[in-house]
Amino acid sequence: MPEDFLPVLFQVLIALGFAVSTLSLSIVFGRSAKRTAMKDTAYECGMLPIGEGAPRFSVKFYLVAMLFVIFDIEVVFMYPWAVQFRDLATEGATALTSMAGFAGILVFAYIYALKKGALNWKS
Repeated sequence: MPEDFLPVLFQVLIALGFAVSTLSLSIVFGRSAKRTAMKDTAYECGMLPIGEGAPRFSVKFYLVAMLFVIFDIEVVFMYPWAVQFRDLATEGATALTSMAGFAGILVFAYIYALKKGALNWKS
């Protein structure tokens, strides 16, 4: 049984060795460079950085992005179920009712988001 984990142990040791050696080389060779105020400023394609770094986005953008990610992940959960549905259907109606309940919760959540105005850009 422990010999089954030997490849994983080798991979962890190689990854740790690579990380430690890369950081060590960075420290050794990075200290030889001379630091100046000009080198410590942000590089903006040869232009001096003026103003804010990034524009401000509305909260609506983040809300819609979160809703998209949540519903997208839920659809990803439906795909393996759809692939195995034929095999699951032979065992009984449990697979269909469980996914119907899952889809019902998703529809309820979508209607709730619509009623709250989460997808309305005008407000």
